[in-house]
Amino acid sequence: MRGRASGLLLASLRRRRGAFVRLTGWSLLQGVPAFLSGWAVARAVDDGFLAGRTGTGLAWLGALAAAVVVGAWATHHATLVLSAVVEPLRDELVTLVASGTLHRSARAGRPADTAGVARLTEQVEIAREAYGAVVMFVQGFVVTVAGVLLGLAALDPALLVFVLPPLFAGLVLFAVALRALAARQRAVVLADERMAESVGAVTGGLRDVVACGAEDVVRERTGERIEAAAGATRALARATALRTASLGVGGWLPLLLLLAGAPWLVQRGVTAGAILGAVTYVSQGLQPALQGLVQGVGGSGLWLLVTVGRIAEVGGPAGAAGPPGREPGAAAAPRGSGVELAGVTFGYARSAEPVIDGLDLVLRPGEHLAVVGPSGAGKSTFAALLAGVLEPAAGQVRLGGVPVRSLPAGGLARHRVLIPQEAYVFAGTLGENLTYLEPGAGPAAVDAAVDAVGARALVDRLGGYGAPVDPQALSAGERQLIALVRAYLPPAGLVVLDEATCHLDPAAEACAEEAFARRPGTLVVCAHRISSALRADRVLVLDGARAGLGTHEELLAGSALYRDLVGHWEVTASPTPERSGSRRSGSALRSSG
Repeated sequence: MRGRASGLLLASLRRRRGAFVRLTGWSLLQGVPAFLSGWAVARAVDDGFLAGRTGTGLAWLGALAAAVVVGAWATHHATLVLSAVVEPLRDELVTLVASGTLHRSARAGRPADTAGVARLTEQVEIAREAYGAVVMFVQGFVVTVAGVLLGLAALDPALLVFVLPPLFAGLVLFAVALRALAARQRAVVLADERMAESVGAVTGGLRDVVACGAEDVVRERTGERIEAAAGATRALARATALRTASLGVGGWLPLLLLLAGAPWLVQRGVTAGAILGAVTYVSQGLQPALQGLVQGVGGSGLWLLVTVGRIAEVGGPAGAAGPPGREPGAAAAPRGSGVELAGVTFGYARSAEPVIDGLDLVLRPGEHLAVVGPSGAGKSTFAALLAGVLEPAAGQVRLGGVPVRSLPAGGLARHRVLIPQEAYVFAGTLGENLTYLEPGAGPAAVDAAVDAVGARALVDRLGGYGAPVDPQALSAGERQLIALVRAYLPPAGLVVLDEATCHLDPAAEACAEEAFARRPGTLVVCAHRISSALRADRVLVLDGARAGLGTHEELLAGSALYRDLVGHWEVTASPTPERSGSRRSGSALRSSG
């Protein structure tokens, strides 16, 4: 867990090196008072007050006051820069939590675990605050200790003998304590999670608990969780004793040693001002810095490691290196545009009948398939499985011999494109909307796509590619035309139109489908008109878990459901294009329905 948390934090820090470098610069300026404090006190005493020059002494103290002002100014700016380091981490963790929870819910066929999201996002806020505290305390400690040690060496190297050994011993003791604290901190987090789950379940089922007379059983089980959480908290409190001991050894022992060794230091020629300066270094610099480190790393730091590790475990796949739901190690590119479904089964709940059951389907590269069926038969589910949006409960979907869910998200649009019924158009220029999946597309390619899909009149009406687009001002059909051009531009081997032309008139629909059919690659159309089925090489009929495949003529002869669908369709005057036998051959289907 600690390895995953450290990796996630370091990766976030590496992505923001510039902000961290600026923060380090301000932290160095923060260390100016720590370096000057003991030196200024020593000079004020030796060269000023003890020498009878009160003005000189006051001048040194004034210089120290000015250094404190500079340090406060630097602290203000360091806090501002800190947000550039911390806030992006919070955004990354929230994204990891939400996407991971949605992915697990989709895989399990259950509603999204909103209570789990709430618990984890609360931990995100803890991690955010802890991360900022740790960064500030660690940088402050390093800069302050470096300034203190340099100042002591400048006053008299003998002073280091009284400070360095106990400081080192205190840090070693603190490092030993951290391991035990980390284990107990994790136990507290897990115990709190289990207690919250138990209380949440009881709250949601109070009526059933009372109806079944299970109050005593529920009280006992919930009480066990509460007691476990309290016990974990007590164990953590006991472990903090080591942390306190390290602060005493590293922060207070040097001060006692300096005071006890003052006669020896004076005999050795160390001035009274230098001894007072060393005491100032320890009491005003070393002690606060060590206390900040112990509290920051021993408190906030442990919370940070535990909560980020827990978020990495529960909130998403390992380290959130890729998008949730993608299979690991997927670097292979599809070889061609052939599609194969092998024993694919999917249901939206474990207790429900599967929407698709044991489906085997082979589509040759370049094949044009229409998918039909009554409402709720699973057409959109089939499209989502084909595109890798949903993960089958059993079986596998391959595109060009590669599992479709293993395709890297960064270049997914170059392998497959899915257009749903409700097309997405965002606020921006028309050109930005059209080239969203292919940002490098040139004007000639965009023009060709617009003309092929039949969107030229829309482009002219809106005022060209540079015109701003208001999604609310567009009709559903216009939004679909924009989405169709967007999907046409990338060289995807598989295009899935999930009733993506349902808001177009029959002529516009025919133009768009024929444009995609002419493109290299495989085309799957979830049809809502008989004309779409007539244009396809094959037609897949879905009826719950049952499926049938064939040409339009074969299904008319052999599928009562298909005949019924055709009878209810409004037949248009759309002609039936010739289908080459080579595209029709090689397609096979078997369903266990």
